[in-house]
Amino acid sequence: MSTTTPTRIRYHKRTPTGLTKSEQENWDPKILGLWEKCAVGDNNDKESFQRSFVRHVTTTLARSVYNIDNFSAYQATANTVRDRLIKRWNDTQQSHTESDPKRVYYLSLEFLLGRSLDNALLNLGLKESFGEGVKDLGFRMEDVLDQEVDAALGNGGLGRLAACYMDSLATLDYPAWGYGLRYTYGIFQQRLKDGYQVEFPDYWLNFDNPWELPRLDVVVDVQFGGSVNKYTDDEGRVRHVWEGSDIIKAVAYDVPIPGYGTKNCINIRLWSSKPKRQFDLHRFNEGQYEQAVQEQMQAENITAVLYPNDNHMVGKELRLKQQYFWVAASLHDIVRRFNKSGKPWSKFPDQCLDWDEAWDIVRRTFAFTNHTILPEAMEKWPVPMVAYLLPRHMQIIFDINLFFLQDVEKKFPDDRDLLAKLSIIEESTPQFVRMAHLAIVGSHRVNGVAELHSNLIKTTIFKDFAKYYGSEKFDNVTNGITPRRWLHQANPKLGDLITEVLGNKDWLKDLSLLKKLESFVDDKDFKKRWAEIKHFNKVRLAKHIETQTGIIVSPDAMFDIQVKRIHEYKRQFMNILGVIHRYNCLKKMSSQEKSEVVKRAVIFGGKAAPGYYIAKLVIKLINSVADVINNDKSIDNLLKVVFIPDYNVSVAEIIIPASDISQHISTAGTEASGTSNMKFVLNGGLILGTVDGANIEIHEEIGDDNIFMFGNLADQVEDLRHAHRYRNVPMDPALQEVVKDVESGQYGDSRIFAPLINTLTVGKDYYLISDDFGSYLNAQSLVDEAYKDQDDWIRKSILCTARM
Repeated sequence: MSTTTPTRIRYHKRTPTGLTKSEQENWDPKILGLWEKCAVGDNNDKESFQRSFVRHVTTTLARSVYNIDNFSAYQATANTVRDRLIKRWNDTQQSHTESDPKRVYYLSLEFLLGRSLDNALLNLGLKESFGEGVKDLGFRMEDVLDQEVDAALGNGGLGRLAACYMDSLATLDYPAWGYGLRYTYGIFQQRLKDGYQVEFPDYWLNFDNPWELPRLDVVVDVQFGGSVNKYTDDEGRVRHVWEGSDIIKAVAYDVPIPGYGTKNCINIRLWSSKPKRQFDLHRFNEGQYEQAVQEQMQAENITAVLYPNDNHMVGKELRLKQQYFWVAASLHDIVRRFNKSGKPWSKFPDQCLDWDEAWDIVRRTFAFTNHTILPEAMEKWPVPMVAYLLPRHMQIIFDINLFFLQDVEKKFPDDRDLLAKLSIIEESTPQFVRMAHLAIVGSHRVNGVAELHSNLIKTTIFKDFAKYYGSEKFDNVTNGITPRRWLHQANPKLGDLITEVLGNKDWLKDLSLLKKLESFVDDKDFKKRWAEIKHFNKVRLAKHIETQTGIIVSPDAMFDIQVKRIHEYKRQFMNILGVIHRYNCLKKMSSQEKSEVVKRAVIFGGKAAPGYYIAKLVIKLINSVADVINNDKSIDNLLKVVFIPDYNVSVAEIIIPASDISQHISTAGTEASGTSNMKFVLNGGLILGTVDGANIEIHEEIGDDNIFMFGNLADQVEDLRHAHRYRNVPMDPALQEVVKDVESGQYGDSRIFAPLINTLTVGKDYYLISDDFGSYLNAQSLVDEAYKDQDDWIRKSILCTARM
């Protein structure tokens, strides 16, 4: 009896998602063994790092010991760390292919990652050994880390939330992928000129980025335009074919995301837009040089800038193309990966399923998180624009809306008003597609984030949907932050102290363990060390402020901080008006009274959208007020005002640990949650805030004595706005006095600030600054009084961290 040896595979073929175990068994074990022998090892000792560092300097960078600077050292260190990351990334992806688990996909237009090297070193546990290795080679790790430029892939809280989620997913060993866009210039680089915000391109990709892996062979064709043709197939079914469309290529770039205390390393896949045909040689030879590259420029515009200005129709069209490009490429990749698993397609919709089955799968797959009740943020697209760019999708949206409204009609017959309110299509001229309505109809759950906001959406913007679906469709799941980035990395001295007294670093994966810090609130030595760390962080921030702005602030002053996107609802305007009030009070004080005043540095940071004129005027006012106050010697440096330009993650890591008090003062009911409030409190900073978003849940955790709350409540807002619209409500007297100062020209040409003042008068004070101003000033007085007792303030600071 003879047996035959199975033929083993010896020649390679690209398999984007790895091999299953059964596929691996077909390979020649000698080849696999040789690959394993030659693979990058797990040696993370100092000597192994140094060998890799020198190799990257001499080969990757083509430099020598005699012509290497801090930036070259950063590149060599980053590539050395990336080698370790890629091995973990490959092992993770192969493991997921073998186990074939249910996967988590996080799609976000923003991933505000910040700097990657320090985060990777800390998550991999390599900072100490690699730091010593760098030092022996003639560099300081601090200088090396400072060379990295923030990835310009986001703007504000949602982008940082996405980055925090990816860190947590990796740390908790979830099989997850993120999907976003690889912006050439990101949001913009913010500079100040005569106090105004000026936008410049953020050339973050000027140098080779060691944290992205180009996947030039992973390309998805994304269609725009064309027309839809209808035909009947062999089974008598009516089919639609989208034809004659323009094709834009989505090219993949992968960013590895390491978990903390685990070998799990997941991935963010970013798409870059490229033309189907990059260069028209025929036009070039005819002398039409600009036209020869026109197609390339138009295609690459899609991923050029995060949130292109949509104050004009061309910008609106580009935004829609940007969003569809991102979603289409990502879903194509997800479906491809699912198809590789060999699971039955009944688990995932495709174009061959019947409508009812496909739609049921869509609704069971998707959930919708709503982050705002602001009307301008509830995105709507003109139907003619959608029909022109995405003709087949517009047909499908009309069908979705028809079938949905037919169900509404069955449940609520003859209620035409309800049909109009729930319709995905807004009947106006032109018609509009209401994207939030589409998201609700196409999802099985709607998350309003913080508890207050979740209740609000059921009673305000989505109350008609709550009537139709029932309140059980609406959940609240509050955002969170990663302590690895926002304490361990941003505030290493405090992180080390916590680790020392708790005995281990387990708190980095379980923040409930910080509760044990409460037993140290009356320990004099512990409080002294806590205060010294806060002072060290304030000195660090003061140096940064002097370097960036030339303004000298004393680290002995109370650091009062508001850093976030500049927007009317976040009320930086109220903050600076409060600063003017404080300044006026100081000007009237005697020398004796001044001697009892708490010295304060009020620090702002954040970007205004390029087309948001009022928000940009707020920045101008802050800087104009700063010019006056900072140069007034009569107030004895008791008050300083600072606007830190180009706020980003790396700057936040310097600002947040230095906070004594931070302001989170949005009009009640407008902030879905907020995450910067969590970062400040985790670092032992106290909050001055409204009863809004996650402030409420933080308040519940840390207690009345450790937070300063003020202002009207969310259920009062609409009545107050109604009164402003239809009754002659007088302005708060203290606010009126401050407004007169601005109108008098005390802070520069008053005509400049007229549109800003008009938001309080002609605009009927939509964000209720007047209604909350008196309460705000009272809360500020309580902050001043509490800060005078430094021993008790440090106690409050410790309790804030302990209860987060």
